[in-house]
Amino acid sequence: MYTNGFDALRSKQTCPNDFKNTPLTMKISPPSSFHVMTKPRGAICNLDCKYCYFLKKESLYPDSDFKMSEATLDAHTQQYIEAQGVPEVTFAWQGGEPTLMGLDFFKQAIALQKKYRRPSMQIHNALQTNGTTLDGDWCKFFKQHNFLIGLSLDGPQHLHDAYRVDKGGQPSFDKVMAGLGLLKIHQVEFNILTTVHEANADQPLDVYRFMRDEVGTQFIQFIPIVERKNQSGHQEGYQVTKRSLTGKKYGQFLITIFDEWVRRDVGRVFVQIFDVALGVWSGQPASLCIFGETCGTALAMEHNGDLYSCDHYVEPRHFLGNIREQNMLEIVAGPQQVRFGLDKRDTLPRYCQECNVRFVCNGGCPKNRIRRSPHGEEGLNYLCEGYKSFFSHIDEPMKIMARLLHMKRPPAEIMLMGGKFNSKRSRS
Repeated sequence: MYTNGFDALRSKQTCPNDFKNTPLTMKISPPSSFHVMTKPRGAICNLDCKYCYFLKKESLYPDSDFKMSEATLDAHTQQYIEAQGVPEVTFAWQGGEPTLMGLDFFKQAIALQKKYRRPSMQIHNALQTNGTTLDGDWCKFFKQHNFLIGLSLDGPQHLHDAYRVDKGGQPSFDKVMAGLGLLKIHQVEFNILTTVHEANADQPLDVYRFMRDEVGTQFIQFIPIVERKNQSGHQEGYQVTKRSLTGKKYGQFLITIFDEWVRRDVGRVFVQIFDVALGVWSGQPASLCIFGETCGTALAMEHNGDLYSCDHYVEPRHFLGNIREQNMLEIVAGPQQVRFGLDKRDTLPRYCQECNVRFVCNGGCPKNRIRRSPHGEEGLNYLCEGYKSFFSHIDEPMKIMARLLHMKRPPAEIMLMGGKFNSKRSRS
């Protein structure tokens, strides 16, 4: 989930880069903070979204009931809180569909957080849901305990229902919108997570305006679908499915939305990638792991306490250990995970190293580095063309907004430049 704004320039899923510039020959110090995406029901979900990479993870645990035990929840809560050297800690719940654990599980989670919380520590909870299981009791609970809800929604009905269907292949849009209505009634804070894929990539303004005007969200994430074409569900192979969008389409999707946003919505609608970019142009490290120079501090935990290097790498070769057998902090600071994080920087192709937008892109997420560069090097991001065109396109307005921030003025003042700003850009 994501919530911030240019007044804060931070994300609740920030991935710190504490391993940056750390050679493995040196003694590794544990990171001051790290993020764990917790999956209490594993890959179990009531929907069967056609592009979902996580449903196949069920095969990793053939004899499991896919329900986190009270003992595992207790161990996770205690170790996660104790490991954080920062005053704010966010528990992130995802799946599958995490609400399938039932409300009593999350009541127990809150009780354990209160039990292990250090004095003056603030604890937050964020939960990603497809929205179809929500009712009044869930929403009252979310409101009472200040949960941030990430709601998955891919656009207007015909775009959303293209791939987001239930186990019987039936559309899910009406149920999602009903869940959204309940969140609003109970005044639960929510963000929208929109995946960008072949079905909606050519209609960026329809998607954006629907989220802004009909859904009424202030916070949006646009997540590109790059779906590997294989039977394992792992990050292997070089082919992608037809549902995957191209880098060029993703870049144009973002550019089209940005051009509308920068003219009229700065300061009232917050798009995660725009927000992250402004932070970087303002001289801050990228607040999102995919654009950090290194990674490795955003992990995933399965229902039984198994830790994996990343939510996108829940697969045997990236298994790190189990928190019931080894302390979480020791696992995170272990050499396997440190090497995983440093590889993001150390395997960057020369083509990326010499790129003029490397300072904000850093090669993107390693899971998508499946192409060869023009020099023939392996490891070029599948979305490279899109990232390069988008970040190049926004350079001028980002510099303007960064200067405004430096002068302690709101970035929204860029909209006062109106036609002068837009005409200048149109001539470039």
